[in-house]
Amino acid sequence: MSSNTTGTSASSHQVVENDYFGSNPPPKALPKHVAAAESFINHHAAAGRRVVLVTSGGTTVPLEKHTVRFIDNFSAGTRGATSAEYFLESGYAVIFLHRQFSLLPYSRHYSHSTDCFLDFLHENPDGSVVANPSHQDKMLRVLREYNAAKRQNLLLMLPFVTITDYLHELRAVAQLMRPLGPNGLLYLAAAVSDFFVPADRMSEHKIQSMDVTEILKQQGPTTQTTEPREVQQEEETFDNFDSSPAVPRSKRLIVDLDPVPKFLKNLVDGWAPEGMIVSFKLETDPAILVYKAKYSLERYQHHLVIGNLLSTRKWEVVFVAPGHKDRWIRVPISRRKKTLSGVEELVGAADRDSTSEADKPLDPATLPEGEPEIEIESLIIPAVEELHSKHIEVASSKK
Repeated sequence: MSSNTTGTSASSHQVVENDYFGSNPPPKALPKHVAAAESFINHHAAAGRRVVLVTSGGTTVPLEKHTVRFIDNFSAGTRGATSAEYFLESGYAVIFLHRQFSLLPYSRHYSHSTDCFLDFLHENPDGSVVANPSHQDKMLRVLREYNAAKRQNLLLMLPFVTITDYLHELRAVAQLMRPLGPNGLLYLAAAVSDFFVPADRMSEHKIQSMDVTEILKQQGPTTQTTEPREVQQEEETFDNFDSSPAVPRSKRLIVDLDPVPKFLKNLVDGWAPEGMIVSFKLETDPAILVYKAKYSLERYQHHLVIGNLLSTRKWEVVFVAPGHKDRWIRVPISRRKKTLSGVEELVGAADRDSTSEADKPLDPATLPEGEPEIEIESLIIPAVEELHSKHIEVASSKK
């Protein structure tokens, strides 16, 4: 009975996969990206090096095939870009699958600043451009790390834009990672859309705020240079500053979205069955964070869920892994700043193992204003690497 149920489930997952990828065209750059990823993976597999696929940034949901309008999310790719640097520092080769124009490893230090990038530079009397003295040490360090990664062919960056682009790229690269066996790691930090517009229901051109085509058909050929009165009236109806108390339902834009299929089970069972798979769970309600992380782990049977809250994601995360006690990873007290109240004792109190609050999320009110003094990814990646080493050991013992 159990084996039949499992077989039926696996079959249904495959049907959904075939239907989605068969009806939603791949990005034009996919063959080029596949060739680059295959060469990169084979090179590092031959060297016995660990390879991590880091996904990063948000996915867009186009509303038109010739896209003008789309649905997006807030992700800038901070977690993914920062994590990629620490993976490189730990000796991994990194495939960085990222939202186009989101943050990139190394350049993120300057592209995501509140200051203009040009404010980091000045012109010498001889006309040369150099870094300002206050930034030179950090810029030199970052530049050296970036050049070392390039020189050793340790970083491959592949962009995507839409949810469909992302899923095509993820499946292709994950399948290419099979020769790595347990040395492959998939670190799924991208903020993936939950809903989308299927290609067969998507408007070909920009969605209009009025039915211009129908109006023109009714009027027939015309040489007048002024706009038809009907068009003017329609435009007035859709004036953003129109103070009309109600808009007729016929004038509203109603978007009918389908849920994006959950392919994490396909990834675990078929695309990269020997690799270690890490997913993220972002929530806003602290009461459900751990529950949702455990539910995801049990449903998809992968290796680690990293849970984080929107309000405290730069200060703490929770590791939820099978056979392990939930583990909270937090920026140490000594590396935080004063709280808004000025009471230093409250800063990081919840990460003291002796307190009853140790296994609960931090209260955002106890956190200081601004960014932590250290990046929490510098704590996350060593912990992930430790679990990955155990994953490799277990796989080796079964051979």
